[in-house]
Amino acid sequence: MSQAEMAKLLGCSQQTYSRYESHTTEIPLEFLIFLANYYDTSVDYLLEITNHDEAYPRNNVK
Repeated sequence: MSQAEMAKLLGCSQQTYSRYESHTTEIPLEFLIFLANYYDTSVDYLLEITNHDEAYPRNNVK
């Protein structure tokens, strides 16, 4: 997926999303949660805290 496509899903500009990827701007927590759900993985994996890419069991709380 391109940066422009992901930015559109997140509701931000491509430039802002590029800054998230390059770590020049901190990504909002809501976006991290969205990305973890979108890619069916964990926030820990996205933040490179773990190399375990499988999602944790989800609860039903939104």
